[in-house]
Amino acid sequence: EEHPFVTIQLPVYNEKYVVKRLMDACAVMDYPASRFEIQMLDDSNDETSEIISKRIEFWMEKGIQIHHVQREDRSGFKAGALQYGMQSAKGDFFVVFDADFLPNPDFLRQTLIAFEDPAIGVVQTRWEHINEDYSMLTKVQAFTLDVHFAIEHVGRNSSGYYMNFNGTAGVWRKEAIEDAGGWSADTITEDLDLSYRSQLAGWKFKYLYHVGAPAELPAEMPGYKSQQYRWNKGGAEVAIKLLPRIFKSSIPFSLKLHALHHLLSSSMYLIIFLAIVLSVPLIILKDFYPEWIMNYSSVFFAGFLAIAFVYYLAYIINNDGFLKRTIGFVFHFLTFMAVSLGMAYHNATAVISAFFGIKSPFIRTAKYNLKDKSDGWFSKKYTIKNLNTTVVIEGLLVLYFLFAVIFGYLNQEWGLFPLHVAALFGYSFVFYYTIRHTILAKG
Repeated sequence: EEHPFVTIQLPVYNEKYVVKRLMDACAVMDYPASRFEIQMLDDSNDETSEIISKRIEFWMEKGIQIHHVQREDRSGFKAGALQYGMQSAKGDFFVVFDADFLPNPDFLRQTLIAFEDPAIGVVQTRWEHINEDYSMLTKVQAFTLDVHFAIEHVGRNSSGYYMNFNGTAGVWRKEAIEDAGGWSADTITEDLDLSYRSQLAGWKFKYLYHVGAPAELPAEMPGYKSQQYRWNKGGAEVAIKLLPRIFKSSIPFSLKLHALHHLLSSSMYLIIFLAIVLSVPLIILKDFYPEWIMNYSSVFFAGFLAIAFVYYLAYIINNDGFLKRTIGFVFHFLTFMAVSLGMAYHNATAVISAFFGIKSPFIRTAKYNLKDKSDGWFSKKYTIKNLNTTVVIEGLLVLYFLFAVIFGYLNQEWGLFPLHVAALFGYSFVFYYTIRHTILAKG
């Protein structure tokens, strides 16, 4: 019956293609206009700022409280913008949306009710995908994210383990942010960092699977790789920062153990990369010294089945029909596995960079207002137009696993043959589309 005052924070940096639709979606929230405000946390240095200014004038004339908040510099990047906005915000609750989101009008009503429990500090909602069918790359991303939101979040939250705010499409109680020490920019995943600090301070999280928040997926390989680099490196940075504090805390050991697994989850790419690279010498050794090698292929097969089971659960939650749940799942899962192997080197370098304390800036993932396959991105601004040395290594890995496949076929070594075929496809996919999309971006 009471409507708490809410501040909707929209941190943006050079988002000329999507900022207007974001502002419009937030301005028409089904919530009393006198009880919410919108902060445009604008760090842009291009025409995005002018688009924002004009749209603010439009909505202010209609009675919406919307403010243009700009800083002298981008210190702290997204975390810095959110913290800066809090200084002038009037809300008791803070909603955060990234530029690529299109929240539904009932978002505030659906989420704020959870805060009737005074112990709840954060509410997170499920990401939906505006352009899932745009390309094979977007389908793979949607397939992966659906597991995170349908299985991982549900399991952690229902079991009482620590979970993470996903940086967007969620609501924070102001007290929870303040008790945790505020937003911090000493890692590039400020959302994961604040999530754990607030839970260590005693606040509870609430995950609402039934509330969806549509968003746009990266459509070009360089942009996707940039996003993955930030997520994986940031996860490792938070692990280095907070695990000592977690293990010194008085929380139950089960929470500590789960936090260890959660925060070190990005490190799996180091293990995956080493496993697939070293599997090639294994088949050569097996051919010459069969007595030295145990039945190693069964280990990979068992892991494959375990991963498949988890992803199948998420897939059947989001899809109906026998054919889609069988043929559709097999196709999506095999593609996902191959692309994950192909991304292993790239993501492993991100984790290693964090472990060695190498700092890197927060690089946002550009979005282009893509809804269907007729919408193009390669002629637009913000695309990544330069290749880095990673693509050279990925090209060499294509040749490496091509050798593994040929060697396995000629020597009838079938134990790891499916793994090497998947790795060959995955690195070929990543290598080809990195170069192709970069060339398209250059025009």
